[in-house]
Amino acid sequence: MSTIVYTEDRLVQATTADYFDKILNWESVYAYNDEVLGASGTLGRESEKEVILFRYLKEALIKLNPGLPPDAYDNAIRQITESSISKSLLQINKDKYDLFKKGILVQHKNGKGEIEKKRLRVFDYDKIEENHFLVVRELWIQGSLYRRRPDIIGFVNGIPLIFIELKNIHKDLSRAYYENLSDYKDTIPELFYYNAIVVLSNGNKAKVGSFSAKYEFFHEWKRLAEDEVGVVDMETLMKGMCTKNNFMDIFENFILYDDSTGKMAKILAKNHQFLGVNNAIDAVINRKAINGKLGVFWHTQGSGKSYSMVCFSEKVRRKLPGNFTFLILTDRDDLDTQIYKTYAGCGIVDNDKDKCRASSGDNLEEILKMDKPYVFSMIH
Repeated sequence: MSTIVYTEDRLVQATTADYFDKILNWESVYAYNDEVLGASGTLGRESEKEVILFRYLKEALIKLNPGLPPDAYDNAIRQITESSISKSLLQINKDKYDLFKKGILVQHKNGKGEIEKKRLRVFDYDKIEENHFLVVRELWIQGSLYRRRPDIIGFVNGIPLIFIELKNIHKDLSRAYYENLSDYKDTIPELFYYNAIVVLSNGNKAKVGSFSAKYEFFHEWKRLAEDEVGVVDMETLMKGMCTKNNFMDIFENFILYDDSTGKMAKILAKNHQFLGVNNAIDAVINRKAINGKLGVFWHTQGSGKSYSMVCFSEKVRRKLPGNFTFLILTDRDDLDTQIYKTYAGCGIVDNDKDKCRASSGDNLEEILKMDKPYVFSMIH
């Protein structure tokens, strides 16, 4: 007769999974030594090497892109799973993210035998409940050399987007980063090809960041609304980031890849940026009722003003109807250059290929007549 030893780590883990299940309405599976492999098994995995749950992925592709021949869905799955060994883990992660944002271009023959091209959606960013949300505890993953068992992985449509490492309440959070996350990236890097966010917690304190960020760039989620005092704990982070609507909003609109410094960085928006941008979006939606007075988006020095601007303007263009042009005005050369480089580094503008930086008042007037999405100018 076997005996289960319930460590504090295991209790923190069970409590977190239960919260996803009962409060956030994600499905929850405990996989440790209980998973049955095979197409009709617990999660549909054929082997422990699989980090994508293909059963749910294929169901989502068919549901969101109905009426296509089977080879179109198979083609999409191949593009999602293939990767180049010559690329860095971060570059692979960006490539996958681009696929998930833009859709996966596939070719197939129509009923007339003609070749057609179509972009397949992997996620529904508008009707959130059309997606499948699942958290899995202690899923064995076999890497090329080592076998590892992450605490909790959050899957959306079979794609592992959330990684959660949990310690017991007496342990410092930095140990989850330096001892566990670093090891997982080395031993099962395939899991991070698709990862959106990493959560580190001891059941009380919690921090979130991108898998490629240094520990000092992991941040807390302090409040759920702008006018709240805020409580820094695991529950606030989960309510703020892991409700289905908030998570898909963060995934679609609040992740950037910036190579403006010459070295790519993955940027995950912070709590104040998420709240501020969405308040500003609401003001744009209601701009007629408030006579076009959108308000003031206030930041302190070093709090990510440029990234907030990128997230705001891109979400407006992505989610709201209308042909918006954003005029970015500054009063200093160095600030104008900095903000332009941020937009360019995130792949949104390129003044060399498509002029968007005004050199004079007359030139500004000319560029504005061209209906460009972004225009950069000095205020004087």
